[in-house]
Amino acid sequence: MDGRGEATAAGEAAAGPQRHPRALETPTLVVSALLSGLGAVIGLVLITSLGVACNTAVIGALLAMLLGRLPIAALSGMRSRHRQNLVQSAVSGATFAAANSLIVPVSVPFLLGRADLVWPVLGGAVIGLAVDSWVLYRTFDSRLLPASGAWPPGIAAAETIEAGDRGGRKARLLAIGAATGVAGSVCGLPMSAAGVAFLGNMWALGMFGTGLLAAQYAPGLLRIDLAALYIPHGLMIGAGAVALIQALLLLRARRGDHDPAGPARDSRYGKVFAAEVRTVDDRHLRRGLRQGLVLFTAGAALVALAGGLAADMSGLALAGWVLFAGTGALVHQLIVGLAAMHSGWFPAFAVTLIFLILGLLLHLPPTALALLVGYVAATGPAFADMGYDLKAGWLLRAEAVPWLPFEHDGRRQQYLAQLIGFTVALTAVALLWHPLFSQGRIPPLSKVYTTTIETGLEDSGTLVRLGAWGLCGAVVQWLGGSQRQLGVLLATGLLVAAPQAGWLVLGALAVRAVHRARIRRGDHLAATHPDDTLVLLGAGLIAGSSLYDVTRLRETL
Repeated sequence: MDGRGEATAAGEAAAGPQRHPRALETPTLVVSALLSGLGAVIGLVLITSLGVACNTAVIGALLAMLLGRLPIAALSGMRSRHRQNLVQSAVSGATFAAANSLIVPVSVPFLLGRADLVWPVLGGAVIGLAVDSWVLYRTFDSRLLPASGAWPPGIAAAETIEAGDRGGRKARLLAIGAATGVAGSVCGLPMSAAGVAFLGNMWALGMFGTGLLAAQYAPGLLRIDLAALYIPHGLMIGAGAVALIQALLLLRARRGDHDPAGPARDSRYGKVFAAEVRTVDDRHLRRGLRQGLVLFTAGAALVALAGGLAADMSGLALAGWVLFAGTGALVHQLIVGLAAMHSGWFPAFAVTLIFLILGLLLHLPPTALALLVGYVAATGPAFADMGYDLKAGWLLRAEAVPWLPFEHDGRRQQYLAQLIGFTVALTAVALLWHPLFSQGRIPPLSKVYTTTIETGLEDSGTLVRLGAWGLCGAVVQWLGGSQRQLGVLLATGLLVAAPQAGWLVLGALAVRAVHRARIRRGDHLAATHPDDTLVLLGAGLIAGSSLYDVTRLRETL
């Protein structure tokens, strides 16, 4: 906080080639494992009590900063922003893995009275989690999932670490944003919504805010229950289908092994990088997605065998289930990942519910539906969270010399840090699922899945409504193009339906538009040195909201 970070950064740049800190160094490994355990427990308690999982990336970074300032020689390495990035990657990975990718899937068979399926489902969730993170690691900073995309929580984590490292104006603005975030959260406002609106894609977030407002006011003004009519679900099915077609067209549009379409820079945040190509070319993107499909399908086959589906289904039906589950897992992670990249929100619950509805339309038996939900639900959250963390690292490594090898090495170390967090999360879930479920502490999301499986679809017009609204979602998504994801974000807003979030998103976008207009009318240097005030305030709002979420632990004890 006293400027030592700037001197350190300058010294490192002058010293020549840098070597990224190792995730498996003893001090980093110990700190990551201990804080990941804390993050996993926080995630489990919040998801089973309040139905939410907070973003602990910023909290992990703050704790790593504090440890680095203790007068202990073994912890002095925690002063490095790159080690702080490794720790926050592990902590956030453990939180989302435990809360969203593991405990939610295993609670579905438990609620259905099939406790014997808990361990097979947990095994399938681990496979889904592992493949999920592998695919993101292989495809991050491609044309489909560019590092220059918004990934708002990643910006928040990077700005928090940088503010703690450099202090000064950045730290003051971040502190103001964090205090505002906490104050607004105490009043019941989703302040992270305003934070991501300062950081994300304006077109995508505008449609997201529109969906949020429609979900909030349509029931009262129009006397329409959007969820009961499956309108948001139909929109997401259509938009998601078109998004996949757009992704396939993107992959078919070959531009050579090195894609010059996306220079490695992020001008909105003053970051200019040494390389002028994306770090993942189209060939490696296609290979990563093919590997993901093969691995997801193989994992689905193992889940089917472990869950005993062979005894309930014919050979042809079993093969169909395996293909449906494997493809669904890949589709689920891509839709969730694209929404997260643009808006900072990932509709994992809603998209999983869509696949459950499709399974009901296919007349799958309850056991097959439970295994399908458990497997598909495990993908997506870790994909999105790891994207946030890699975005943070990408920003923090901007000034490395030489940049490209340092970026590749840092990304690899972040992946290892995430695996540390996943291992801690698996251990926590394996030890705590039975005590939690025995006390009746079961994620509310899982109760929705279970009720849907038990009751089925209420009327025969569901398929017609899904098709009609799916067509609308497809049109919106196609008109917006692959870079804006308007259809996916509209459906995400309708499915998230967080009260007052729409006003915060659209209000923040209005402030952002006015701010940009004032900059354009002022100093001509704004184009090359963009003002980062709103970026820092947005990062602070997200940090403050996350800190408040952690304080809600007392409500559950």
